[in-house]
Amino acid sequence: MDSDSKQNNSGTVRVWADGCYDMVHFGHANSLRQAKSLGDYLIVGVHTDEEIANHKGPPVYTEQERYKIVRAIKWVDEVVEGAPYVTTIETLDKYNCDFSIHGDDITTTSEGVDTYHIVKKAGKYREVSRTQGISTTDLVGRMLLMTKQHHTYLGSSESYLPGFDCNVTNFSQNPLPYTRVTNLLSTSQRITQFSDGKEPKVVNRYKGGNYPIMNLQERVLNVLACKYVSEVVIGAPYCVTAELLDHFKVNVVVHGSTTILPDENGADPYMEAKKRGIFQSIDSGNDTHTDTIIRRIINNRIEYEKRNKRKEIKLA
Repeated sequence: MDSDSKQNNSGTVRVWADGCYDMVHFGHANSLRQAKSLGDYLIVGVHTDEEIANHKGPPVYTEQERYKIVRAIKWVDEVVEGAPYVTTIETLDKYNCDFSIHGDDITTTSEGVDTYHIVKKAGKYREVSRTQGISTTDLVGRMLLMTKQHHTYLGSSESYLPGFDCNVTNFSQNPLPYTRVTNLLSTSQRITQFSDGKEPKVVNRYKGGNYPIMNLQERVLNVLACKYVSEVVIGAPYCVTAELLDHFKVNVVVHGSTTILPDENGADPYMEAKKRGIFQSIDSGNDTHTDTIIRRIINNRIEYEKRNKRKEIKLA
């Protein structure tokens, strides 16, 4: 830790991170994981819809949705709503933060000005590694193109998560008790080997089209980044069987308010849980789902295509 880091009265190193956090994915989470490792308390500023529209074009998620999503990431201690697009010393002082962090990709205003030029000049800027292979631009592109290429992983584990040691269980706070004797630690490379590079047919069978938008590895890391999740069963069956319930000693099985599609054989996938009286349906109070997001992108297709093209030019 730098000698000039502990500047606040409590002696706690407070770290500031800010951004749009639109179409949040495990790359955002990995950046915030690295940010938290640089201090003790992580404050994340999220920009408003208006600010994003002024500098980048229309966001996919609303600001209220983005505030909630960022709050759910396990390394985030506090969220500041409506953070300014350009990070200033005044902002750091207001929230008693020692320094600001961002990934090693370029972020500029609509005029092409580095949004971190002020804190960089003041020596209050730290950089973390950007996660290669995933970006909001990429996800928007998948939805615009409606392809399935993302179901096949094309890189090595070493280049998959820079700044991350490729051990998937680092995203989890608990050990793997269900592996019992072996305590096998699944890595991204191991997931790739076992998945054989094939598209996740279970999800695609029930959803159709180019679903899922993210491949298995991407979805595993996304879910593990959520502070409410203790562990993830990779490649869980669509039907919640008696064997699965007994193996994991499950007390409650929940499902959201979306329609429950029948299993391949026409059976209710939650039949066993309902028979045991442990099934619960939960209403999240939010009617946003994947189709909603895709419709938003399609409705703003021209704007997003322009934005993606600008991003490609900037990174070239």
